[in-house]
Amino acid sequence: MRIAVSGAHCVGKTTLIEEFLATHPEFAHEPEPYTVLVEDYGEEFSGEPSVEDFRRQLEFSVERISKYAPGENVICERCPIDFIAYINALDPSYASPRLQPISKYVDLIVYLPIENDDDVDYPKLRTAVDRRLSAILIDDDLALIDVPVIEVRGSTARRLGILQKAL
Repeated sequence: MRIAVSGAHCVGKTTLIEEFLATHPEFAHEPEPYTVLVEDYGEEFSGEPSVEDFRRQLEFSVERISKYAPGENVICERCPIDFIAYINALDPSYASPRLQPISKYVDLIVYLPIENDDDVDYPKLRTAVDRRLSAILIDDDLALIDVPVIEVRGSTARRLGILQKAL
């Protein structure tokens, strides 16, 4: 199963994935595109979030995630839709890059909404991205969602339990 964990920054995606992988070693891990691009490819991004930076991450995400066949066991830290949400949040007038229906890339999306007001970088951007993700993933306002989306809240243990039930 190709699982994408989606959410704005600092909502617990990495923590949930680490806990999931500890009990599901049969799954490969596809790290966050930003991390791979910076650490493995030496790419540099601007100091402030930008549309172009998120377009690059979207392209890379689609490229990486497309390598996994339907039904293959992988959990991805971010979904291509995350980058569309960031692009839309930064510039609502910017034409969203078009994607194939999401089932081309993943079999299940785990959405982690913002649950608290942590002290994070770019809090307004985080809130705007969360609202946009909800509209895309829950309301399907881009008509891309043709796979199950589970919204998980609460402690990491609770989130993990919900994800495991969805499998």
